Amino acid sequence: MDILGLDSLFAEMLLGVGLAMVIGNGFAWWKHRREETPDFEGAQFRPGRVIFLGSIGLFIATWAGITLLT
Repeated sequence: MDILGLDSLFAEMLLGVGLAMVIGNGFAWWKHRREETPDFEGAQFRPGRVIFLGSIGLFIATWAGITLLT
């Protein structure tokens, strides 16, 4: 038994990264649906990138969550 819980630290960090990717890309999609644009020049919404990175984040979060539960 590990006192500090370092055996599950990597899975917890991956869960955080995956959830951050899902939430961040979902927020970008939501802002695009509300027709809000960023404040700086040259910014554009790329739906392919949002879908790809959101699905990768969902995969990482699911994998890390299952690892923590088993």
